[in-house]
Amino acid sequence: MRGLGKSRRTSRAVTTVGLCAAAFAAALTAAPAQAHEAGKAAHWALKDSGSDVRFRGLSAVSRDTAWVAGAKGTVLRTTDGGASWRNVSPPGAADLEFRDIEAFDARRAVVLAIGEGEASRVFRTDDGGATWTESFRNTDAKAFYDCLTFFDRRHGLVMSDPVDGRFRILSTSDGGRSWKVLPGDGMPAAQDGEAGFAASGQCLVSAGSHDAWLATGGGAHARVLHSTDRGLTWKAAETPIPAGDPARGVFALAFRDRAHGLAVGGDYRADQASPQAAAVTPDAGRTWTPAAQPPSAYRSGVAWLPHSRTSALAVGPTGTDLTTDGGRTWRTLDTGSYDTVDCTPDLGCWASGEKGRVARLER
Repeated sequence: MRGLGKSRRTSRAVTTVGLCAAAFAAALTAAPAQAHEAGKAAHWALKDSGSDVRFRGLSAVSRDTAWVAGAKGTVLRTTDGGASWRNVSPPGAADLEFRDIEAFDARRAVVLAIGEGEASRVFRTDDGGATWTESFRNTDAKAFYDCLTFFDRRHGLVMSDPVDGRFRILSTSDGGRSWKVLPGDGMPAAQDGEAGFAASGQCLVSAGSHDAWLATGGGAHARVLHSTDRGLTWKAAETPIPAGDPARGVFALAFRDRAHGLAVGGDYRADQASPQAAAVTPDAGRTWTPAAQPPSAYRSGVAWLPHSRTSALAVGPTGTDLTTDGGRTWRTLDTGSYDTVDCTPDLGCWASGEKGRVARLER
């Protein structure tokens, strides 16, 4: 009987989450007039971060807990839904540019600083940012690390722009306490001018225990590279997102499972149009189809809505777009400036960007 009781409780919990997710999605997808009439319009609610730096790194743990990382070596953490923020920046990091952060909970996180040579570093904390340990410092002048991802609490990867003609991958199996460079013979050759974009911490993402994808631009074709063995070997696929210029390509990826993914990007220059700024894959990134109705402008971040197979958010300096059909069509939801977005299973969606902007999606 104990087992039966547990099963019923689990079933009720799953049903409750499902109902909440349905209501959450309904608030987003309702016609604006109808949603405002019912008092259910979903919107970004700004949270005062107390900072004016640009936060391109974001890791949402829950509706209550989130970490942001940005310029001037800044790391902030909230555990009360954004009502207050604690500055937990690593000491002596003011000259570093943090662009990605991955948090396991309210106490444990790994943050990546980007840049040429020794400017690329990785730090880890186990006590909510009270203390940090530098676990990696790049010593290769040709390397420039862009993004970070974790498969679980132990296994993770960091990607660098091409070194000697191939993207370089770091690997950890102890939660980011130590790192090693993976062999490059399983990585396809890079195109001339090809690189990753350290714009939102989403140029390297993972799903499940072994699958990872990295996004590129700058070369003749904007590509997505896929690994099924935690970064040892990779296969490349072209996307329809325009490239051919250092400012154009795929800036962010999101996979809701090992097969279904979204890619967003475009041209980050404000005076340039970004046609075909989104694409979708049903087969783990082997093939990509352009969105029939893409976002109206460059987008640097993307995330699936919790417990949804069809809805996702894309963000950029000119606004937020929503898809409810798996990435085939997008419509504008908000015109505020954000660089990155992240959602959690308890229906917490967060976004961050320039001038200290941090927000949580609410209705």
